[in-house]
Amino acid sequence: MAEMTGNASAGKIAEKQAGEEHHHGVSFGEAFKVWLRVAALSFGGPAGQIAVMHRIIVHEKRWIGEHRFLHALNYCMLLPGPEAQQLAIYIGWLMHRTLGGLVAGILFVLPGFLSILGLSYIYAAYGNVGIVAGLFFGLKAAVLAVVVQAVIRIGGRALRNKVMIAIAAVAFVAIFFLHVPFPLIVLAAGIIGFFGGRAGLAAFKTGGGHKAGSGPVLSDADSVLGEDIPAHARRNLAWSLRMSTVLLALWLIPVAAVYAAFGADSVFAEIGLFFSKMAVVTFGGAYAVLAYVAQEAVQHFGWLRPGEMLDGLGMAETTPGPLIMVVQFVGFMGAYRDPGSLDPMLAATLAAILTTWVTFVPCFLWIFLGAPFIEKLRGNIALAGAMSAITAAVVGVILNLAIWFGLHTLFAEVAVVSLGGLRLDIPVLQSAVPAAMALSAAAAIALFRFKASVIATLLSCAAAGMVWTLAMN
Repeated sequence: MAEMTGNASAGKIAEKQAGEEHHHGVSFGEAFKVWLRVAALSFGGPAGQIAVMHRIIVHEKRWIGEHRFLHALNYCMLLPGPEAQQLAIYIGWLMHRTLGGLVAGILFVLPGFLSILGLSYIYAAYGNVGIVAGLFFGLKAAVLAVVVQAVIRIGGRALRNKVMIAIAAVAFVAIFFLHVPFPLIVLAAGIIGFFGGRAGLAAFKTGGGHKAGSGPVLSDADSVLGEDIPAHARRNLAWSLRMSTVLLALWLIPVAAVYAAFGADSVFAEIGLFFSKMAVVTFGGAYAVLAYVAQEAVQHFGWLRPGEMLDGLGMAETTPGPLIMVVQFVGFMGAYRDPGSLDPMLAATLAAILTTWVTFVPCFLWIFLGAPFIEKLRGNIALAGAMSAITAAVVGVILNLAIWFGLHTLFAEVAVVSLGGLRLDIPVLQSAVPAAMALSAAAAIALFRFKASVIATLLSCAAAGMVWTLAMN
């Protein structure tokens, strides 16, 4: 009798939990289709991706309200990694628990992974063929203008006072002239901002952030989910630790496996360790971390040539998914050129998968570890100060990226000059590439004067690059 009573109670609890999971009336199948649509439309970098998500999730489907959307976004911006994908994971988890978060996050990355993998095959096999070389030549010139636009856009949002301008300037000098590693710059800026915000200094109250969109504001109470916190979204230390342990194992076991299988000196071990480190320090968005990735991939590991980093960024800009997907191309080319005993294309494919894995698995870890405690971050002035300082430092880092890209795009040769403890890249003026200068100027005019979209600008420059290359041949 007691056993029957216990079974009945367990059944009621399970029934109650199932009801709680879907009390909003949105089936998992419907959510799957929505996340697939979000993934297919996730072009244009984090600002564009967040805008698409806001339009579909808040305005069209009305799953969550404006306040909850922005609160989740602010949390994701405090984390390392692509905030748009993490926002998708968070909302998916909020609507359909762990499985919902996993599906939303995986779908957000999958189209971009497949697209860039296909383009990487073409690049490796036919990159020197005239029409393909022309396509990437045009993309490269346009990406330079896009990065300059990012400097101006983020700078206008973040550098609201003299303290933030000073942090940006110091960050630029540190990375451009002194070659200080990007993680140290982020750490130093975060510490300064944390204590500045904690002290209540006015300069650190200026937060950077994305605007979700304009138009009528949907209140949380009027949304499908409502304003209450779902039962599974409340603080649960046991669940967070359990999920974190599983995800940490999924992240690090493949790295240990390639270490054991191929050796510590193999390109696979280097890729696994390097991009695992990147997953921990990728604050400030893709453009910021790409400066460090480019520096290490080109100068330290020798995986890429300078101009090829721009080719990869062009791929990421014109395909759906986070811009940080460019690291997949970096890993692909690194293993393609140093495959060891494997076939080059097979090695490159495995490296692309490994790079993507160690870049994005940590995103799920950060969300599932912290999401149940997100309410504790609301209104935390110390964390807001840290974010403001990091965003300001990122402006200096992206300026360094723009100059680095510009030197290797507009000039065929760049000389390295050492002055004491400084090391400068100086362009060889006689090696200027007029066609690249003309295309970059045209892209800048399209973006700044005519407000053309990034995708249209990139595609137009790619077409122009192909025409110019064919004409020269």
